[in-house]
Amino acid sequence: MRTNGYLHIAGIMPSVFFSVSNIAPHETTRLTRLMASLTDSQTTVAELKSKILAFARERDWEQFHAPKNLSMALAAEAGELMEHFLWESAESSQTIINNPAKRIEISEELADVIIYALEFANVANLDVAEAIERKMALNAQKYPIEKAKGKSTKYTEL
Repeated sequence: MRTNGYLHIAGIMPSVFFSVSNIAPHETTRLTRLMASLTDSQTTVAELKSKILAFARERDWEQFHAPKNLSMALAAEAGELMEHFLWESAESSQTIINNPAKRIEISEELADVIIYALEFANVANLDVAEAIERKMALNAQKYPIEKAKGKSTKYTEL
């Protein structure tokens, strides 16, 4: 997230900002190269959790990472993601996500949400893949294909 010329490194501590103008061009390039080396197809959840935890530990920020604080920060970041689409129609939201400048901002907000979620999993000692697998199995029971396909109805109304 960018705020008044500052880059917010999220997922770790909400009040930490780094001046974008104070980062030397070679450092920006190095940072971009480092971050661009991670891709969904080549990076495991465990690797992401490890990087996030290392980032917090290097800064002695674990002391601030109680489940309460992380859950609240996650909700705040989700709100910032939603802000990009507030009062927009479903159709215009697709146009917004395809705008290159907005896409970068939106991807940064999504990253903030995921970073906080993964740090929450670190602090709570939750296995994200196992939790997702269990929840998907529960959702499959609540939303059987023959009843839910093509419908947005809540499972209690199917």
